[in-house]
Amino acid sequence: MSDRLENNGIEAGFSITNIYQQNIKGGLSTHRQAGRNSGSFDLEILTDLEKTIGFKDASFYIHGEGGWTDTEGIDAVAIGSIFGINADAKGNRSFDIIECFYEGTILDDSLKIMAGKFDLTCVFDEIAYADCECTQFMNAALVDNPTIPFPEYCLGAVLKYEPVESFYIMGSIADAQADGRETGFRTTFYSEDYFLYIFETGFRPEIQSSKGTLPGTYRIGFWNDPQPKANSDSTKNYRDDIGFYLSCDQMLMKENSQNQDKQGLGAFLRYGYADDKKNDINNFWSVGLQYQGIVDGRDDDVIGAGFAQGYLSDNASTTYTEDYESALELYYNASVTPWINISPSFQYITNPGANDIAGDAVVVGLRAQILF
Repeated sequence: MSDRLENNGIEAGFSITNIYQQNIKGGLSTHRQAGRNSGSFDLEILTDLEKTIGFKDASFYIHGEGGWTDTEGIDAVAIGSIFGINADAKGNRSFDIIECFYEGTILDDSLKIMAGKFDLTCVFDEIAYADCECTQFMNAALVDNPTIPFPEYCLGAVLKYEPVESFYIMGSIADAQADGRETGFRTTFYSEDYFLYIFETGFRPEIQSSKGTLPGTYRIGFWNDPQPKANSDSTKNYRDDIGFYLSCDQMLMKENSQNQDKQGLGAFLRYGYADDKKNDINNFWSVGLQYQGIVDGRDDDVIGAGFAQGYLSDNASTTYTEDYESALELYYNASVTPWINISPSFQYITNPGANDIAGDAVVVGLRAQILF
């Protein structure tokens, strides 16, 4: 059945991710058990439209997701983090279609379009070593940049121009009020019409080594969110929230010379700025390393270490008694079989909630992912 679908241009995948986390020191509580166990399941279907209906270089993607736990992880009861220590915690959801979009080329292969309902975080500021909460870091600050107001699974369109492999320019217009549990038509076309505008350009330098080319991408992006908003200590709303970001990921060392082989050491860096009149966190940065295949004979295993820090605006609420919150995370993703991955994780959160109510927290976790 699976082979017949693939021969006709249809690929389907199903995965289950379960996460157990416990705060063992500091934070708000080390005894509350609510939210310790959480998880999600994902159904993905990718259709090659060239094989099915003859549309060259075009595809259609559908992604459905559900989740469990009454709370969004243990943050609210045990940590109080601004960032969130479990980016995969969705709360109790039976099943939602969170992505449904078309992707193809216009005129020639250098101009591409994506249109429909999609996750902007998988398009913009997409770092190779820090972008997936199901396989890489769990802390939300090491998955995405918190200064960018990414809407949740939004209706929109992305246009990308890539004249050569080493350079690209892309921009998007997307529903700024999106609710991932809905189709998106209500928030996009009714009541106020607020759209997030985001632009990014990047280049991929060809850095040579004794093992061949070391892949990497360097990006700069700008965004504008016209929704009226304010930081937590303001009684006045302001329009046109703006900001910019910088990010890069770079492989530093390869174990093998094959182009597609990912074994080796890589690094990443993120920075983001947002207007302090409209945002509590107005400066953010993160940095980290990843090594795939560090243990002999375990070529698919990945170890990662990352540090993130967000600075609170001087205009933010006086409930923030500290200037920043920071997060340190270390994980090891072990490929037990081609379809089971187990990832122990350690997090150290400094100034959770950016106040003196909660002490520095130590969080241990275990993630299991099954692929079908």
